[in-house]
Amino acid sequence: MKKDIHPEIKDCKVTCACGNTFTCKSTKEEINVEICSECHPFYTGKQSRATRAGRVDKFNKKYGFDKKENA
Repeated sequence: MKKDIHPEIKDCKVTCACGNTFTCKSTKEEINVEICSECHPFYTGKQSRATRAGRVDKFNKKYGFDKKENA
C-alpha cells in the first residue's frame, strides 16, 4: 500500500432510528441509519406474504382457474 493516500479507519458508532446502536469500522465517527437488522421486517420475521398470495389470486382470476372446477 502506498503511504499517506488512504483515509484513517476508526471505530464508528451506528445509530438506527429505532434506537439500536452498534459499532463498526469506518472513516466516519458516527453514522445514522433509518433501518437496521433489529427492526427490518425481513430479519425480524414480520414480513408480510400477502402480496405474493394476492398475485396468485389475480392470476387465477385472469385465466379463469377455479378450485371448484378442478376438484
